[in-house]
Amino acid sequence: MLLKVKDVMVTDSVVVDANTSVREAVKRMNDFGIGCLPVMDSGKVAGIMTERDVLRRVVAEGKNPDNTLVTDIMSKPLIVVDPETSLEDAVELMIEKKIKKLPVMKDEKLVGLVTFTDIARFQPIIAKYAEKLAAGQVLPKGIEKVIRYYIA
Repeated sequence: MLLKVKDVMVTDSVVVDANTSVREAVKRMNDFGIGCLPVMDSGKVAGIMTERDVLRRVVAEGKNPDNTLVTDIMSKPLIVVDPETSLEDAVELMIEKKIKKLPVMKDEKLVGLVTFTDIARFQPIIAKYAEKLAAGQVLPKGIEKVIRYYIA
């Protein structure tokens, strides 16, 4: 059985408005126990704010999280997949783009979110495929950690 993104994605995505302060966005992430927030601007998904964005673009630069807006630190352009995308293709995209989180879009609407961890946890065969794809590549520590923890 060929699994698709829709089979493992989280469908109740928590989002944040682009003009929200980083402090409020981080509070929302903590309240829900999540590591990223798709960012909405005028009803459309404009980017994604991850823990890494906060660390790199706020903490490391000494910015005030009360005066810094999500729109100023979010990752963009947004890399997305369709719910019908195969898990293999999603993993290939994540490794190629060196990302761990993919918003899932259908007809320009956010319908879910899939993470590298979700895929590795859910499907050991896909996880082994990811390990093979990643061999010999320089990967972000987060992807390496997922591969070591869930696969190796």
